[in-house]
Amino acid sequence: MRRMTIVLMITLGITVCVTGKEKKQKPWTEWSLKEAQKMLDDSPWGQTQVETDTSEMYWTPTTSSSASRASRGALNQATPANFRIRFLSAKPIRQAFARSIELQQKTPDKQLSDSLHSFVERKFDEWIVVAVTYDSRDQRFSGDAMQAFNSAVTSTLQNNTYLETKDGKKNFLREYKPPINDGLGAKFIFPRTVEGRPFVTPESGELRFYCQFAQSVTLNMRFKIADMMYQGNLEY
Repeated sequence: MRRMTIVLMITLGITVCVTGKEKKQKPWTEWSLKEAQKMLDDSPWGQTQVETDTSEMYWTPTTSSSASRASRGALNQATPANFRIRFLSAKPIRQAFARSIELQQKTPDKQLSDSLHSFVERKFDEWIVVAVTYDSRDQRFSGDAMQAFNSAVTSTLQNNTYLETKDGKKNFLREYKPPINDGLGAKFIFPRTVEGRPFVTPESGELRFYCQFAQSVTLNMRFKIADMMYQGNLEY
């Protein structure tokens, strides 16, 4: 009986060690490009909203009355568009951006590396920042979205852009920044505290990002708060 107990204890110890290794997170500086991209596009802090235009799934003659169709040409197929919605104020997203840039450099660049590491360690004590990029397999469809992103201003978005927790509390947009040539996309900035209290807590349940640019572009994505723990911290 005693021998069996010892064997079980040894087995349990081995199991605990193996499980511990499985849960250990790889340092971001060792991520592959694929791992970094997954963090950006399919993770607790970065999700992809797919919108499919089916208006030209079937062939129809291009006529002068269909102005947009005539200007860009007929596709005759469904065309998906991807909106990449990411919490830029969450450290793992900044790490993924930094790692992606590092891996795409042909030769090491210490100055760039130092700048990227500073970007990763930047503090977001007062703000929650959501970054959104857009891509489509047919670049002719990018124009409508880019026009919406580039022409929007804070005042036109404030009333219909917000973060929302599971209990229905909303945190409205404080500032909007159109895309610039940094690869991060459009930036939506929200206060981290509302009425003197943190807007997001572990008990918030979920965090929904909603933005309506125009009738043609509406962003709506939900994130689970419980999944947003990273290295012992709630990152958002």
